[in-house]
Amino acid sequence: MQRHSEQSITTQRDEEEFKKFWYVVAESRELDRNTVLGRQVLDEWLVCFRAKSGRPVILQDRCLHRSGRLSKGCASNGRLTCPYHGWVYDEEGKVAKMPAAGPEHSSARRLCARMFESCETDGYVYVRLVVGERASDPFKMPHFGETGWHSVRLTNRFRNTVGNCVENFIDVPHTAFVHRGIFRSPQGDRVTARVSRKEGQVKVIYNNERRNLGSFSWFLNPSGQEIKHTDSFYMPNVTCVRYSLGKKRHYVITSQSVPVTGRETLVYTDISYNFGLWSWAAAWLVRRQAQRVIDQDIQILNEQNEVIEKYGGHFHYSAPDLIHRYVESIRDAIAQGVDPKTLPEASKDVEFWV
Repeated sequence: MQRHSEQSITTQRDEEEFKKFWYVVAESRELDRNTVLGRQVLDEWLVCFRAKSGRPVILQDRCLHRSGRLSKGCASNGRLTCPYHGWVYDEEGKVAKMPAAGPEHSSARRLCARMFESCETDGYVYVRLVVGERASDPFKMPHFGETGWHSVRLTNRFRNTVGNCVENFIDVPHTAFVHRGIFRSPQGDRVTARVSRKEGQVKVIYNNERRNLGSFSWFLNPSGQEIKHTDSFYMPNVTCVRYSLGKKRHYVITSQSVPVTGRETLVYTDISYNFGLWSWAAAWLVRRQAQRVIDQDIQILNEQNEVIEKYGGHFHYSAPDLIHRYVESIRDAIAQGVDPKTLPEASKDVEFWV
């Protein structure tokens, strides 16, 4: 089966439908009281700072005066100062001061920068680019702050679309080649999976996985028990990969892919794990190995994007790619203004060799 990839059609479709969802703009720890951050989501330039109360404030990164970059300015006591002429914005986006016009300038408070809805949860700051439309809450990060669980956070930039990134993150066959030795190797083991689409989600439950986990199989699954492995996609941009290896070792990789532009994606990844008594000691190893795997994905996805830019995004599908087809159907529905939850439920068994 042949199909145009998302990469080949994003320039033709309206991205407004994707603006109704929540996207990460920063980790909470990055946004101190007097910190100013510049960010970009769906081609929108944003400036982030904190109100006097500590809540995050997100405005369009453009001064109303002479179009200075507010993200290059400074923040103090819940106010943001433009670096060009010193115009000051309060935590509601209103112009509070025009230095050159004098302290009593009457028109200042009538001007207001474009402000975006923001919230903060699980150690992340989120933005929504469409104000007023109802939306579900940001994705709840699995096991965040939960007793016995530890988390490592990584942020990486990919030159590729959100669609191609999320498909990579829940794609098992590529791991035996791109991550050979680190995370799986091509051994020809038969793996079966049940792939389901329901309520704007895709869920994959794998069977017959035991030892093919790369160089750390001896630690993760020393007794060779069958691995409980589930991959999930949550519209429009979240993937969650969950491994349970016996009763004492659990490993969850959650990635939020944020569309910077149509061809660039910033990915915030949480690796949450519970290895029992080994959890504290494993932190440095989890971080190192996770970043090694992500670096390999960055390279392969950047190369994929180069090929797509040159030759177009014409994909051919094999049976295991049903996972990707379900993901694409959800994202295509969003782009067309259709609620993906209205898509018919679907479920099918697939098999592949890895």
